[in-house]
Amino acid sequence: MSIFGRIADIFKANVNDALDKAEDPEKMLKQMVLEMEDSVNKATLAVANAIANEKGLERKIQKERQGATDWQQKAVQALQAGREDLARQALEKKAISDKNANDLQPIYEQAKATSTKMREQLQILKNKLEEARARQSTLIARSQAAKAQKQIAQSFSGVGSDAFSKFDKFEGKIEKIEAEAVAFEELAGGNTNLDEEFRKLGTNTTVDADLLALKAQMGMLPEAPSKDDGGSIQ
Repeated sequence: MSIFGRIADIFKANVNDALDKAEDPEKMLKQMVLEMEDSVNKATLAVANAIANEKGLERKIQKERQGATDWQQKAVQALQAGREDLARQALEKKAISDKNANDLQPIYEQAKATSTKMREQLQILKNKLEEARARQSTLIARSQAAKAQKQIAQSFSGVGSDAFSKFDKFEGKIEKIEAEAVAFEELAGGNTNLDEEFRKLGTNTTVDADLLALKAQMGMLPEAPSKDDGGSIQ
């Protein structure tokens, strides 16, 4: 199994483990993202090694190709100097360099194809990690909203209902006391009006007596009829 297959299994295992444990979703999401980041870092290191291997093979081929060119030039130089023996030896060295380069070429091509594929897979993993990071904040927000909604639902479905019922009962008692206070005020107001009427009545009687006495003193009262005037018989 490739390293990318193992990383994919790790991602799946993390999700299944979080669902099975049913732990705090926020904590589990953060932990999963951290594990994904660690897996991507390991995959990045593997890709870097593959690229390094590819570049190393490329440098070896270039070195062998350059060696073959150099030995070819030396063979020409030896023939020009009349040293056929040296020219033969130079051409033997050139043949070895050519063979080495040719043997390394398919290995290099395979290494290059592997590193290219690994880079593509790594980019997919990085994209998934970025997606997980982006969704993490959204999922955490949804988790917090769900917790708040659950608490509110619990409050209305039983948790805290006693407190609300007691509050309503206490409000009813206050309303009853207020009604009784209004009734007593109305009764007290009626007695006050009655006392006021009697007080006015007493005041009016005193004033009438004083007025009559003042009129008598000033001679403004009509004279009372005498007994003789009123009772003589002819």
